[in-house]
Amino acid sequence: MIADRSQKNFLAAGFFLVIVTAALYWPITHHPFIVFDDPDYVTGNPAANTGLSWANFVWAFNGAHAGNWHPLTWLSHQLDCTLFGLDAGKHHLVNLLLHVTNSLLVLIFLRSATGSLWRSALVAALFAWHPLHVESVAWASERKDTLSTFFWLLTLLAYVKRDACRVMRDEPPAASRITHHASLYYFAALFFFALGLLSKPMVVTLPFVLLLLDLWPLGRIQNEKSKIKKTIALLVEKIPFFALALVGCATTYFSQTAAMSSISFAERLGNAVLAYARYVVKFFWPDDLAIVYAHAKYTPWLLAIGTFALLLLWTVPLLWNWRRRPWLAVGWLWFLGTLVPTIGLVQVGAQSMADRYTYIPSIGFFIVIVWGAAEIFSRRPRGNYFGAAIAGLALLGCVVLTAKQITYWRDSITLFRHALEVTPDNYVAANSLGKAYELAGNNAGALACYRAAVESEPHFPVSQFNFAMMLLETGDDTSGFEHLQIAAKLQPENPDIPFNLGVYFTRHADWAGSAAQFRETLRLNPENATAKTALEKLRRTHAELH
Repeated sequence: MIADRSQKNFLAAGFFLVIVTAALYWPITHHPFIVFDDPDYVTGNPAANTGLSWANFVWAFNGAHAGNWHPLTWLSHQLDCTLFGLDAGKHHLVNLLLHVTNSLLVLIFLRSATGSLWRSALVAALFAWHPLHVESVAWASERKDTLSTFFWLLTLLAYVKRDACRVMRDEPPAASRITHHASLYYFAALFFFALGLLSKPMVVTLPFVLLLLDLWPLGRIQNEKSKIKKTIALLVEKIPFFALALVGCATTYFSQTAAMSSISFAERLGNAVLAYARYVVKFFWPDDLAIVYAHAKYTPWLLAIGTFALLLLWTVPLLWNWRRRPWLAVGWLWFLGTLVPTIGLVQVGAQSMADRYTYIPSIGFFIVIVWGAAEIFSRRPRGNYFGAAIAGLALLGCVVLTAKQITYWRDSITLFRHALEVTPDNYVAANSLGKAYELAGNNAGALACYRAAVESEPHFPVSQFNFAMMLLETGDDTSGFEHLQIAAKLQPENPDIPFNLGVYFTRHADWAGSAAQFRETLRLNPENATAKTALEKLRRTHAELH
């Protein structure tokens, strides 16, 4: 009877989780693509928007694209385009379905590992409804988040199931069958981890999380006598996982070498410390969320040092007390460790942090909060009722704030206006808002935004290029040419810049300069048919250019 009631409660919790999550995020199925990254991943990428084909399949595996090697993510975009074309709502629907599935997998994984239904359900609900996760779900380009997390959670679930088989193995009479099942779950976990790496390299930290699970909740190190021996055995069984992670790290490094920032390591370290603190604050007070947080021009070192001291004061007692309250140490190390690939120690891009980076780390953080709070409330009279009331209010607050955050994603102009409102002097957001205005036919608004972006950060090549093109479009050739030259110095590998310089020189009858720029364009992008045609035309009409 008790088992039946527990199963019914589990099914009810899962059903409620799915229904509320789907209803909460349903508006994104009516949202369009946005101007930031979506052109690179879907709308402006022929290798994705033409759908599945053998050529596109080979392209997905052949080298890094958009700064990452994640072929499975590319294949998912290709499949979407095959099924739905460029219907943005359907692309977002797939993200929504993955997020709903991931939320359910969090519930299943934690309940299977810990045996605690309601704590697991609360962690899953926080994961499903927290505003920090809107970016990962509402943004088509962040398919890599939802997809890689799907395989991450399947890996953890297979690992937990395998541990259950290991426990049952010693119980006759089905020892051989159970042992076989344990091996199957082990290889299933390894397989899912490989698929996760093919979806997003951020999952390279998963082998460390498996070791954390061995401490708690699986408790595979049970006494001092067997501690060293068992630890060695646990490390040995993780060797294939670490080998895959090492391959993932190497692939990511070589994929992102060209996009790595020139920001000094000291500045990156200071930003990483502050980013950890900002993430913690945003978990508790998810206000002023933006699609992009531009990297600060100067690091407030006193604040960074103080923040590091606070993080240390929090971390050391949790680790010291891991035997009595292992869930606190495991959850906190999960949060700290899984953020390492994206915390900015290796800086790629202009962002100082990003909401989407919390998608996997948040699970560990929520474990700390939920298990820690449950222990506190359980010690007090009627504490469970009080704790349930606090949890209900927290979830209600998450739903309200998430619903509000989703409204900002209804179009690019709204999204980047909001980003500028909550993060002033954000040159990345200003540039993207300019592009949104430009596509909407508002050249005056675009020019103002591009100018603001350039004034805020003169070394950002994208805004320099966009500003130059808008100046040329509006007839200011002199200033446009100057900024196009600046963009060329900042981003010499971008074939669009020499191509437009070639067009500029052609317009001003500088045939030699035009020919030189078209040649440079073809060196960078031999497939540019327009540049090839323009160069051939120049050679036919000006014999001295041969």
